[in-house]
Amino acid sequence: MIFKEQTKSIPITKEMVWASYKKVKRNRGSAGIDQQSLSDFDRIRSEELYKVWNRLASGSYFAPAIKRVNIPKAGGKTRPLGIPTVSDRIAQQVIKEYLEPRLESIFSDNSYGYRPNRNAHLAIEKVRYNVRYLSWVIDLDIQEFFENVNHSLLLKALERHVSEKWVLLYIKRWLEAPVILEDGTVKTPNGKGTPQGGVISPLLANLYLHYCVDKWLEKYHPSQRMVRYADDLIIHCRSNKKAVEILTALKSRLEECDLKAHPEKTKIVYCKKDGRNLKGYPVQFDFLGFSFQPIRFKLKRGGSFLQFDCKMSRKSKVRITRELRELAFHNKTQRGIQDLAKGWIQYYGKISRRSLQPVFYYLHNRMIRWILNKYKSFKGSKVKAAKWLRQITRGYPNLFYHWELGYKLV
Repeated sequence: MIFKEQTKSIPITKEMVWASYKKVKRNRGSAGIDQQSLSDFDRIRSEELYKVWNRLASGSYFAPAIKRVNIPKAGGKTRPLGIPTVSDRIAQQVIKEYLEPRLESIFSDNSYGYRPNRNAHLAIEKVRYNVRYLSWVIDLDIQEFFENVNHSLLLKALERHVSEKWVLLYIKRWLEAPVILEDGTVKTPNGKGTPQGGVISPLLANLYLHYCVDKWLEKYHPSQRMVRYADDLIIHCRSNKKAVEILTALKSRLEECDLKAHPEKTKIVYCKKDGRNLKGYPVQFDFLGFSFQPIRFKLKRGGSFLQFDCKMSRKSKVRITRELRELAFHNKTQRGIQDLAKGWIQYYGKISRRSLQPVFYYLHNRMIRWILNKYKSFKGSKVKAAKWLRQITRGYPNLFYHWELGYKLV
């Protein structure tokens, strides 16, 4: 046993806390506002887990402050990320595991984000299928969604499915937990927001959008197809007129829920599959790192055809090439490059391996530059360095994961 047996009034068991700890440890993560890392936590694990269990099971658990950091986005912008303490992540995981099965039973089949047995690839494949048959898309971006979740509306939704007052109490405490900004400023939620980065936040976000968007669309526009991944939303329509009608109504619906469609990023897209041109409408949208757009495919018997499909987005390529620029080859082990390449291929290559070619071409150029810096015998000749790298790929085809799959220097 990791801590003493003891009877409590709330049905939180030591097994629940232990299982949640293992999930939090598996997901890793940074230290919160108390500066306690997972390694530090493990040194006094029994004591810390006992405290989490004792407080949760007795109704005396209070959420500590959330540490906020800003992580970079494309275009030089940043996104706020909340980092709870290790103990708080475990406590949130316990309540998430307790609530998730009953909320899962009511969630829409069109929702894919942060749900068991669902992932981004399934959402992308569904969008790929839909755009082949429906020519119009509403690409909806909700402006600062996590910062604007209305606590009263969220708790009202929770009360429809949660009768346990202690669960509602803990969630309310997490929602009201102060946020410590990078400059030390303390920010109070003031009835809005759920930290993006909290363990329970995705579950609460899915519940909020279930009633704000999913159920609303099913009730008022049941014939339209929708794919939602957390707060990223794609709605497929048969006509431009229907798309305009739904988007106008949906903007009003969002405002009723204290949310707002991003005025610049939200758009209606024409899914062009032939030579027809419609002026004034974009023919491309991004979703989960992929760009959906008209792509010309060659036929084996000759000729070609235009298909609305997807490939790695430009933003994704820019981010990856930035990672490669920052990659210090003289400090990077083979394992490190293996992990980077494997991650890219597992995510992007599952949908479109061809779109990864420019990325690995850039990686090989970085390798050539590293070779020239390390081995002076090449006397600055890129041709000789490239020839030597080709010999390495032939002699050691399994040296890197992307070489095994055929991404080699040509």
